[in-house]
Amino acid sequence: MRKKVKKEIKKKVVVKKEPVKVKKPTSPKASASAKASADKSRVKDPQTMEELLKQTGYELKGLKKGQLVSGVVTDITKKMMMIDIGAKTEGVVIDKELEVAQEMLTNLQVGDKIEAYVGSPENERGQILLSLRQTVMNKRWEWFEQLLKTGEIIEVKGLEVNKGGIIVRTQGVRGFVPSSQFGREHLGKLDELQNQSFKVKVIEVDREKNRLIFSEKAVSEQQALAHQSEALKQVKVGDKLQGVVSGIMPFGVFVRANIQMGKTAKGKQGEELFLEGLVHISEISWEKVDNPGVHYKTGDKIEVKVIGVDEKSSRLNLSVKQLQLDPWSKISKDYPEGTKVKGKITRLAAFGAFVNLVPGVDGLIHISKIPTDKEFKVDQKIECFVESVDVEHRRMSLSLALMKKPVGYK
Repeated sequence: MRKKVKKEIKKKVVVKKEPVKVKKPTSPKASASAKASADKSRVKDPQTMEELLKQTGYELKGLKKGQLVSGVVTDITKKMMMIDIGAKTEGVVIDKELEVAQEMLTNLQVGDKIEAYVGSPENERGQILLSLRQTVMNKRWEWFEQLLKTGEIIEVKGLEVNKGGIIVRTQGVRGFVPSSQFGREHLGKLDELQNQSFKVKVIEVDREKNRLIFSEKAVSEQQALAHQSEALKQVKVGDKLQGVVSGIMPFGVFVRANIQMGKTAKGKQGEELFLEGLVHISEISWEKVDNPGVHYKTGDKIEVKVIGVDEKSSRLNLSVKQLQLDPWSKISKDYPEGTKVKGKITRLAAFGAFVNLVPGVDGLIHISKIPTDKEFKVDQKIECFVESVDVEHRRMSLSLALMKKPVGYK
């Protein structure tokens, strides 16, 4: 009986087995993503500056002295200005560099962008020193370029007078006012403007050559300058004009010539205007001129002859010597061939000696006509014979009076 019951129980008990789960294969992309997430979760906090920069992707700028950098103003005080230039620390502008930039600081605010130059990549305090000196100068040059376009009047202060004009200063920058750019009131009196302020206009700006030119007459004689085109119509080649020397240069003399206006369409008559002109060094005298300053000085009254008119520049080409008789025009009559003459040696050359007979007329003693034992000196007075005269080419050949006269001489 007991054996029968055991068999019945054994039949009723059924053992259930759990189904086996089959793991699906994952794609390579999903596997890589999972690995990256796991790696990211294991990244450690940066321990050094290099690790931090590498992790954030931020790059420090390597700085050199004199390098131009751009940044944002982060703070402005009486003693310091700080600029974020993307370096390990902010750049600072202090001491004299801050004084130079005082004018600029009045228009600067925190958050403004600005350019500066590296004065020192790192001083003893670990600071990056910046300079705004060149930045300020650049701004000033930009200002002068703008003044050149607008024609705005500014004030300058006279510093030093020289032969060519006067050196002036404005906004910490030096410029120059040529003698020819002063009105009639100041001609010959530039010394009075030293250490004095006066008004000018900018007429030339060249930042690369550090050249800044002003004009005083553009202010004081503005109305007359505006009518120069009208004055130019009153002038023709051959006219004789009265004027004043307005400037002396190595190449010639500038003259401000007075132009008497005729009756205009509006009925005005007798108005006196002026035109600028140049007497080239070759037109000062029939004699050879080495230094125009020996013959004239600024402020001298002068009479000139018009030999050319430049309508584009409203300038005149002038001559002084053409108001006088050309000495070569009668040289053949005064010095016929064979004439014994006295003169003064003016120049020695490898091919001979030049002898001045009258102002503007030099003759040549060729080296072949000078004895080997004979030596000459400049300014030495000698006697000569006229051998030949070429008026067209303004040449005269001479021979020494010490030598036997050639056959045919009278």
